[in-house]
Amino acid sequence: MPSSLPELYIGLMSGTSMDGIDAALVDFSSSQPVLINTHSHQWPEAVQQALIAARDTPDDKLNTLASLDNQTAEIFAEACFELFKNNDYQTQNITAIGNHGQTIRHRPDIDKPFSLQIGNAKKLAALTGINVISDFRTADIKVGGQGAPLAPAFHQAIFRDNKINRVIVNIGGISNITVLPADKSQSVIGFDCGPGNMLMDAWMSQHKHVKFDSDGAFARSGKTDARLLANLLMDNYFQLVPPKSTGFEYFNLKWLEPQLNDKISTENTQSTLCDLTATSIIRAINQYAVNTEEVYICGGGVHNKELMHRLQTLTKCPVATTEALGVHPDWVEAMAFAWLAYRNTHQQSGNLPSVTGANADVILGELTNTSAQ
Repeated sequence: MPSSLPELYIGLMSGTSMDGIDAALVDFSSSQPVLINTHSHQWPEAVQQALIAARDTPDDKLNTLASLDNQTAEIFAEACFELFKNNDYQTQNITAIGNHGQTIRHRPDIDKPFSLQIGNAKKLAALTGINVISDFRTADIKVGGQGAPLAPAFHQAIFRDNKINRVIVNIGGISNITVLPADKSQSVIGFDCGPGNMLMDAWMSQHKHVKFDSDGAFARSGKTDARLLANLLMDNYFQLVPPKSTGFEYFNLKWLEPQLNDKISTENTQSTLCDLTATSIIRAINQYAVNTEEVYICGGGVHNKELMHRLQTLTKCPVATTEALGVHPDWVEAMAFAWLAYRNTHQQSGNLPSVTGANADVILGELTNTSAQ
């Protein structure tokens, strides 16, 4: 039976595509989370460009992030306040904000691994008057994990079925899969497959001066270059055995350009990049989830109709969005970080060692209390 009072959390997610902030207001007072309200908050153009510049800054020059850290916190706060429009909830009703932050560096495989997200938690707590739980990746990294992906634990909690073998695919800047076996004795696994929207978006920005390929129309106008696709898929990352995670530090235009030649048109390159995303996802499913019966997609990639079409043509399994499971695909990730904040508040672990490679289950996130301001 649900409790009489709601247990409300806000989840904030801004992914590697840096295309905006997803904010979700979620009630965890019953056995299944209830999505109360959502808001997609655009980064101001100047801040978005500053974030991209910070992301692309060489490691030895990342020493001027303090101002941007504060700016992002201010915009995260704006996103939170938008959630209170058109409902009766206010800041005093919210237990905590689970803020993923904006990733600037993700380096899990170096000698001293780390993952850096900005969005000053103290400032966000002060601006909203709500406790903030952030820095979710560090605890997992400290016990030998990749610190990513973290959403599979949430996928397991709300999407796992005891009769049907499912795979959840999140297509953001990077694509990742969560394998959900019906047999509860089998571990859930998940990992980053490779590029999601990132390379396609970067190619469109460079050659068409737009932020993304609307509906995948430009990819659809081209023809995939089979040799280029084969060469890209030979990259060592695709051969690595999970657990593994990656980011823009690896898959970017500098990674792509050495493989290109003048004979491949821009539209054919875009088509090839679309197939790279689709093929790397389906290959990962075929290799690590051979008994899959259903595939569900979430994240920004669901809006690329050509990508969704190509995914379906590569597998006999039905491909749908998580809308079919009752959760809109745009809000799964934000809900996941509200859920991780809920888990932290109740002193429950939030990682899956079978996904991240961690040596132990750990509580994820650090609490910044408003009373400490």
